[in-house]
Amino acid sequence: MQSVIQVFPQNNYTVYVYFDDGKIKLYDMAPLIGKGVFKKISEIDSFIDKCTVLNNTLAWDIEGHYDPYTCLDIDPIQIYETGKDVKDPLIQIA
Repeated sequence: MQSVIQVFPQNNYTVYVYFDDGKIKLYDMAPLIGKGVFKKISEIDSFIDKCTVLNNTLAWDIEGHYDPYTCLDIDPIQIYETGKDVKDPLIQIA
């Protein structure tokens, strides 16, 4: 199973998700925002500020303690299989 090593949340409720095998996925959280437990990250500032890597996947540290038991996280298999393959957005081509 692949592990998430880095995440970069965006202002449109998407997240660039970097995997340990070198793949980069763009994962769209917009359909989940405001539903169920994801209401906790419905404000864009909260979505961005609390976004992190916990449990080897994309997660949101709701309580601010980096506790893997109290975070919201997304199954890395779900991200890997349904996220859009993208190139590294941080590399600038001159």
